[in-house]
Parts: sequence; structure tokens; C-alpha cells
Amino acid sequence: MTGNTDEITSHPLTNTAETMRDVMEKIGGTEHITAPDDFDLTKAHLVATPSHRTVHDLTDKHRNAAEYLKPARRKGTARLDDLQSIIEWANRFKGETSALFAKPDMTAPTLTCIADYHATGPVDQATAAGDPTARHCHHRAIYNFPLSEEWKAWMKVSCGNDGKPLLLEKDDLGEFIEAQAKDIMDPTPAVLEGKESDKNQNWENRLIQTAQQIEGRYGQLTQLLAMSKQFQVFESSDLKVSTNRDTGESEIQFLNEHKGADGKPLNIPNLIIIAIPVFMGGAPYRMPVRFRYRKMGGTVRFIMSIYNPEKAFEAAFKEAVVQATEATELPMFMGAPES
Repeated sequence: MTGNTDEITSHPLTNTAETMRDVMEKIGGTEHITAPDDFDLTKAHLVATPSHRTVHDLTDKHRNAAEYLKPARRKGTARLDDLQSIIEWANRFKGETSALFAKPDMTAPTLTCIADYHATGPVDQATAAGDPTARHCHHRAIYNFPLSEEWKAWMKVSCGNDGKPLLLEKDDLGEFIEAQAKDIMDPTPAVLEGKESDKNQNWENRLIQTAQQIEGRYGQLTQLLAMSKQFQVFESSDLKVSTNRDTGESEIQFLNEHKGADGKPLNIPNLIIIAIPVFMGGAPYRMPVRFRYRKMGGTVRFIMSIYNPEKAFEAAFKEAVVQATEATELPMFMGAPES
């Protein structure tokens, strides 16, 4: 034994077991272990206990104890409620490696900021400490763009649950039109005239171009409401016989024509104009909506579908992305980041 045993052996003890207990407490006790000044959380910390000199790995315990008062690094995901909040969050925590990711999904668009994103440059695994450009990517903020109630209502009618427009009965059409009447705007005289002109507004010329492309005619809200209450379709069939004089062959065709209650051919508008925001609180976009009907046996079903809604969505999404990019001065990637 070393000098540590002198104090013990100088006093009478009742038995050898007590002597050994006190000796082991002196030379192998762990209650006096303290962390050195150069305590390094990146390295393993081992301690030997008196019981058969068992080695215990205290690395995790030391790291947890160290993080009790101060985290070793930032981590977590903030979920923000508006565009300005994620811009301010990014400016608060951004560094040289921070980046933005924009996912233009029409059903669930998102904007993500990763404060501790990987640094630029190729992968480098030559050093023993690992890739110096790699980061944990654990400090994030996500903004889920809130689609407006108007956009969701019209897209539901336009696409349904399977990507196809809903077939509305007359009463359903009337209820929908009355509920969304505030979204429908009557066409201006220039749009009704259907001629492009430098005197028209840009949006008027765009609507006129659309009508020309799909041979459409714009209608008014009052016309839709009247049709939803009184619309009736009568079908007549005419027989047409044509003969080829050179060959003598004859061709017989049945021509079906839809008429109104007064017996005249139906001539109803097949386009309406709506002005709705894509995102909640955003600017409204004027869009044409195709209005059609389909005779199914003795009943009539109506179809309403936004014409090319992707164009309005892309414009609204791009506006938000440009605003975030300019306000944060961070690189923008279209898509989702690594999970």
C-alpha cells in the first residue's frame, strides 16, 4: 500500500473487511471526480470503478450534463404562419451556408429555410474529423402557404377528389353560385365585345384571348342564377340523308339538337369571370371559368372548371418566392430539402 494506508493502519479496527473497505474508498472512490478545465465533449470519457475495475463509458452522460445549462448546437423546426415571419426568422438565424427551399405544390405549397445547411463545394472525406463542409441541417423553419377559402372552393368544383370536375345538379349549382356570388364579376363592355385593343386593360385582353382560343362567350351572374332555377333542355332528333352521285351510296345521320322551353336552340354563355386570391390575404387573380352542361337521360348536370388555374398559382407563388429571396438574400432552391 502507499501512504494513503498509514492513517488507516494507525487506528485499531474490528476486522479486516472494514480495513479493506476504507482503503478502497481512499484509492478507488469516484465521488471526487471532477471535469478538467479542458473538458472536450467531442471525445469519449471513461472511468474505472472499484468493482473488478469495470470500465464505464460516461460520454453521453457528460454531454447531457453539459447541455443542461447550454445547448451544444441549435436544432428544431419552427412552423410559421405568414411569409413575413419566415423572412424575419431567416434574417435572425442565417449564416454563410443558410438556404431556402420552395415547393410549388398546388395542394400544399411550402417554403423552408435551413439555417445550418451544408456549405458549398464538393464532398470532402479526406480528413479524420469528417467532411468539413457538412452540417447537421437540424435548425429549420417551415411556412405552409395557406390557400384561400375561395381558391379551395373553386378548385374543389373544378377538380373534385379525382382531378375531374364535379357534375352538379341544378339545385347544387344554384347553391354554389349563391355562396360564391362575391367571386363572380360581370364582364366589361370591352370583354363582351371580344376585340383586343390598346385601350383595354391588360387583363381584359387576356380574357378576350382566352375566349377566342376556346370559342367562348362570357356570361353574367344573373344569367347563371336564372339558369340554376329555370333551366330546361329539350332534345329533338332530325334525320339527314345524303347521297353520293358518283357512287350512288347513301348516308343516314340523326342530328340531335338541344332546345329551350320556347323551342329555340339553346345559346348560353360558356364562360364566366371570377376574381379570387390564391393565398389567404393575397391579391385577387381574374380567371375565366368554363361553364358547360351535360344531358344525362331526363336530367341535366352542370360542369364548372377554372381554365388553366396553374397559371394563376404559378404567378402568386413566384411573387412570394421573389419577395423572400430579395428580403433574405439567401439562395433559393425549387423543391424539397433532404429529409
